[in-house]
Amino acid sequence: MRPLCLGVYLKGVGVLSEALRLWREGRYFEVHEVLEEAWREARGEERRFLQGLILLAAALHQQGLGKSGLRNLRKAEARLKDLPSPYLGLDWRPLLLEARRRLGA
Repeated sequence: MRPLCLGVYLKGVGVLSEALRLWREGRYFEVHEVLEEAWREARGEERRFLQGLILLAAALHQQGLGKSGLRNLRKAEARLKDLPSPYLGLDWRPLLLEARRRLGA
């Protein structure tokens, strides 16, 4: 993992904290919205990580809408699989396990 500049890191920590709070409240669409701006600014591994989280949130937001939730879950897994957990201070594996369980995957 390449080091982040302090400003990007601190902004990312705030964004991840807010996203996790929304996740715990089941507000998956809002998780996507909070992470999207950081995702646009991120590069490389950090961008892939944020995209994976966005796809996980989208999968749960689409729960019950057919195969689109499972498709997004698979895309999220592909982006996250090679990253350590925790990554940027967020233990993302429990989020993935929750999404798998809720989507019956």
